[in-house]
Amino acid sequence: MNNEIEVLQAAYCDFNARNLEAVLTLMTENVEWPNGWEGGYVHGHEGIRDYWTRQWAAINPHVEPLEIHRLDDGRFAVEVHQIVHDHQGNLLADQRVRHIYQLSDGFIERMDIEEVLP
Repeated sequence: MNNEIEVLQAAYCDFNARNLEAVLTLMTENVEWPNGWEGGYVHGHEGIRDYWTRQWAAINPHVEPLEIHRLDDGRFAVEVHQIVHDHQGNLLADQRVRHIYQLSDGFIERMDIEEVLP
């Protein structure tokens, strides 16, 4: 399990550093990822590359994992503190969110946004 947790921690670190290619190396080729900004899902590395490039051009999100644990069904729940600013520095969101990950052979296969926490 430690390897999976390290993969998830690295994904958040690389996302926050805007190191897109490093994050993609942690994902399966056919990864499914929620489009929390516009709705729906994006698929595969090209879908994520396009989505994050557009997102980062418009807003500045920072997502810090607070707690990671394995669920009974083998997926991982990550409670995060999500702060989003626009590029002028105005705060758009400051919230706790739960992300649910499915991994396959040590790679991220799917992520879901489960809920916004109080």
